[in-house]
Amino acid sequence: MNQTTAGSTIQAVIKNSTRIIPDSSNEVREITLQIDDPAFRYMEGQSIGIVVPGPHPFGTTHYMRRYSITNDKGIQSDGCAEFSLLVKRCFYIDEVNGEQYPGIASNYLCNATPGDKISLSGPYKNPFKMPPKTSDNILMIGTGTGIAPFRVFIQNIYKQQGNWQGNVRLFYGATSGMDLLYMNDQNNDLANYYDEKTFKAFCGVANRPLAKESEGLERSIEDNAQEIWSLIQQPDTYVYLAGLIDVAKTFDSKLAEIAGSEQTWSELKQKLIEQGRLSELLYS
Repeated sequence: MNQTTAGSTIQAVIKNSTRIIPDSSNEVREITLQIDDPAFRYMEGQSIGIVVPGPHPFGTTHYMRRYSITNDKGIQSDGCAEFSLLVKRCFYIDEVNGEQYPGIASNYLCNATPGDKISLSGPYKNPFKMPPKTSDNILMIGTGTGIAPFRVFIQNIYKQQGNWQGNVRLFYGATSGMDLLYMNDQNNDLANYYDEKTFKAFCGVANRPLAKESEGLERSIEDNAQEIWSLIQQPDTYVYLAGLIDVAKTFDSKLAEIAGSEQTWSELKQKLIEQGRLSELLYS
């Protein structure tokens, strides 16, 4: 989500910035922030606003972009709070003149070095609520750094809840095999907190140059259409979408194909919404 007003802010210091996808055209960094304020409170899975000082286009003085907190490092010995963000350096093409421009917040963060001070707003509420029963199924759909809130969500399922009996499925799209490192922390510790009996991840990689992450997601959904459709029709399945707005578009398009018609999927989707079984965390 992008905003030009940030409201009240708090100052943080960049403690560490590590590139986690080496030898790839896509630069993704794990950035650790430190806040020296005992009153600051947050939870993993919430998002934080990065406030980029201006001036910016259209006369705005500030630009704010939300990022999910992906790793809570807790209160340190010096009393400072520490947490990490996953940030991909982004660029976009102007549809009018065809020029490429850097993403404001992502480049601001990726260019920051340890010791730099930045302003934050928030934290903001996590829209992903845990299903009421450990026997419920969880279906997660994401691309890119949309994997960040899911990593935290999976930790909560298996560490905090424990003894999860429902099926937990993650369907993920990437532009290259290197991008699949999004799914793991640097030490591959995703495997340390899920239950292999109930958790499975399915990754799709786009198979052409300059492809979008959503094309990788299309492959992941197509390759596992039967399981997705079977799960999503069950009354105890909860669906979560995270990432760029294209995630929702791709999901709707592929589910309409699997369902046999847009109307069939639209009716089922509306039922999920009315029953509180569909949650989205999307950004443009």
